[in-house]
Amino acid sequence: MTYLRYSPDIERPEEDEQESIDGIIQGMTQQSEKVEQREHHAVRASHAKSTACVIGTLTVAPGLPPELAQGLFATPGSHPVAVRFAQGPGETLGDRVSTHRGMSIKVFGVAGEGLDGDTGGTQDFVFATGPTFPSGTAKGFLRDAKQIGAATPAPEGFKSAVSATMRGFNKVLHALGTESPKADFFGHPFSHPLGDAYFSQCPMRFGDYVAKLGAFPASPAQAALQDWKLDPDDDENGFRHAAVSFFADHEVVYELRAQLWTDADTQPIEDTSKAWSTDESPYRTVATIRLPRQPAYSTARQQYFDDVMTFRPAHTLALHRPLGSVMRARLQVYRALSDFRHRENGVVAKNPASIDEIPA
Repeated sequence: MTYLRYSPDIERPEEDEQESIDGIIQGMTQQSEKVEQREHHAVRASHAKSTACVIGTLTVAPGLPPELAQGLFATPGSHPVAVRFAQGPGETLGDRVSTHRGMSIKVFGVAGEGLDGDTGGTQDFVFATGPTFPSGTAKGFLRDAKQIGAATPAPEGFKSAVSATMRGFNKVLHALGTESPKADFFGHPFSHPLGDAYFSQCPMRFGDYVAKLGAFPASPAQAALQDWKLDPDDDENGFRHAAVSFFADHEVVYELRAQLWTDADTQPIEDTSKAWSTDESPYRTVATIRLPRQPAYSTARQQYFDDVMTFRPAHTLALHRPLGSVMRARLQVYRALSDFRHRENGVVAKNPASIDEIPA
C-alpha cells in the first residue's frame, strides 16, 4: 500500500477562513457567558461535564513498521498520561441529553520540537465519539456553533427532547445499515462511556506521513459493556457513576490506532465530514493506553482536570501538527475560550509538565 507524504502545501485554507474563526470565537464566547450566568461558574464551551478524570500509561508498541514509527511513536517505551472523559455539551446537563462524548489525552515526557516552538513536553490528543466531525470546515463549524448557541438558553427539557429524537433517528438508520454522524453527534446512544471508541476526527501530521487516530476499547471487561444501557430516569449523572464504578473494579485499556492517508481524493484533508474508508486504509495499532483501577472522580482531581488543566490541539509535537480547516480553527478557538473560562473563574490555566503535578 502507498502512503501519501506530508508536505505543508497539502493544506489549502479558504480566503475567508479567518472570518469564520473569528465568528466561532465570538459566538462560543457569548454561549459561555450565558451558561456562566446560569451556572454561576464558567465551564468548557464543549465537553463541560466530566465523566472520569484518571491517570495511567501509554506504551508505544515495539517493532512498528517505518510508516507507523513516526513522531511520538518512533521510539518504543512508556509515557504517563492523564485522561479526561466527558459528555459533549458546553453546559452541565442531566444525562437524558446524551450527545457525543469526548476523551482528552495528555501524554507526558514527550521529547522533540513542539508546535511553533512550544516546549511544553506534552502531547495532547482531543478525541470524540464518531470518526468524523460533521461540521466539515471552519465555515460549517461556524454555522453549527450558531445553531448550538441559539439553543443554549432553551430549557433542559427541550434539549432532552431533541436528543431523544436524534437517538431514535440514529437507531432507525442503524437498523437500515447506514448512519448519520450528525444524528449521533446530537443523539448518542445511552451506552457506557468506557465501552465507546473515540477518534481524532480530523487529520494530523504523522511524522513523514498524515493520519487520523482512534482509541479503541481493548479489555474483556470493556467488551462486556456493549449491552450496557443507562436509564437516565434513575440517575441524571449515570454515565459518571458508571465510569467511577467501573474504574473501582477494573483496569481500562485502549489500543491507540493510526489510519494513514492513502488517497487525496477520497480522504480529504480540509473536509472532516468525509469519512476515510477503513477498507482503503485500516486503523493500525501504534500504542496501548492502560488506566489502572483508581478513584476516578476525587474532588481534588475533578477540580484540577475541569478548572485548571488545559487540553489543547496546540500542545503537540510539530511532527503531529493538526491539519485542515477545523483544526486550524481549533488552534485559535481552544485558546480563546480557555482564556475566557480561566479569567472568569480567577484560575491560572496550567499545562502541567509532569504527571506528579496532578492531585490524587
